[in-house]
Amino acid sequence: MKLYFVTRLAVLALVLPTLGAAASARDLARPDGVIELFTSQGCSTCPPADKLFEEFATKGNLVALAYHVDYWDYLGWRDTLSNPDSTDRQYAYSRAFGTRSVYTPQAVINGRIHVNGAKRDDIADAFDELNKAGEGLSVDVAIHETGDSMMIETGAAGKAPARKAHVLLIFFAPPQSVGMKKGENEGRTITYWNAVTNVQTAGVWRGEPAKYEIPDGNIPPDGGCAVLLQAVGKDGAPGPILGAAIYRKAAAGDETSLHENAAAQ
Repeated sequence: MKLYFVTRLAVLALVLPTLGAAASARDLARPDGVIELFTSQGCSTCPPADKLFEEFATKGNLVALAYHVDYWDYLGWRDTLSNPDSTDRQYAYSRAFGTRSVYTPQAVINGRIHVNGAKRDDIADAFDELNKAGEGLSVDVAIHETGDSMMIETGAAGKAPARKAHVLLIFFAPPQSVGMKKGENEGRTITYWNAVTNVQTAGVWRGEPAKYEIPDGNIPPDGGCAVLLQAVGKDGAPGPILGAAIYRKAAAGDETSLHENAAAQ
């Protein structure tokens, strides 16, 4: 995926390392993990994965993001949420995993391993495997609203070996119900959660507590933003996700915003 430095997109990305001390441990949250689903409205095997993903997006303690790819659009129905950047991100993961092809539904867990996105047990086993191997999320991240902007705060590497990571902002749309009029899912109506609309790079995390400020206006109306601290390989391929948090705007007409700084999703 093409990752644009947020300065090009009017995101402030002002890094304030340890200025005035970083957020305390109690202010930072750590979810159980990150699940990234690669899916398509034109994929006949994806609806069960989309339904399962809804559970991850609405319950529990996970950061859940759905990337709608565009390579099935030729089957008769153009995915209304597809994005070529989502396809690029999946191919980048394919390079990282050393696989020869991509597929849907694919679930990538913590940026480290991939499984069939429709297999609940496989997803659960993947999280268990990573946690037992000490490859769960190891860095605290929090998102706080401050007037017309949002502040992202990260903790330190702790006991884990310090490694550089990109601070990724993953913007996603509000839930949308789509009725497919053609293609392999013709006649189905499916509600899609956390469909990714844009990915930006806000900066680089170097193992120390830091702060990053971004304009609140970059978040899609009624949508949200996730923050991933993700290591990157020498070839630019995405690597392990070290920390994550998520923020969702309130629905239109609701005067309060729902803060989901990773522990309360």
